[in-house]
Amino acid sequence: MPGQDPAERRVVTGPPRRTRRTLRASGYYRPRTEIDEQTTLGHTYVRSLMRSQLRAALTVFAVLALLVGPLPLLFAALPDARRLEWGVLGFGLYLPLVLLARWYVRRAERNERDFVRLVEDK
Repeated sequence: MPGQDPAERRVVTGPPRRTRRTLRASGYYRPRTEIDEQTTLGHTYVRSLMRSQLRAALTVFAVLALLVGPLPLLFAALPDARRLEWGVLGFGLYLPLVLLARWYVRRAERNERDFVRLVEDK
């Protein structure tokens, strides 16, 4: 515009962009950065998640082994119990297996939620 002083004229192209903080600029390092850069600390974070997921899986496996493992011995002790075998295998194990799977999924999701809460900014 002809009537304005060039020092007063401003050009606005959009909202100001956020700059990424670094260790030197902010004084701290986020866990997400540690994981992305694959540092020793980031490796430790991921290993702790994997360890907690493995612990949940081994717990499910142990309960499953204790639940299903003795069944062949039970069936061998009762030689003429074909209906009992099919009843136990077909109906008796269904509910415990569904409950065990449900527990495992909830536990795995909780482990992941805890990990994300640890990694995200607070």
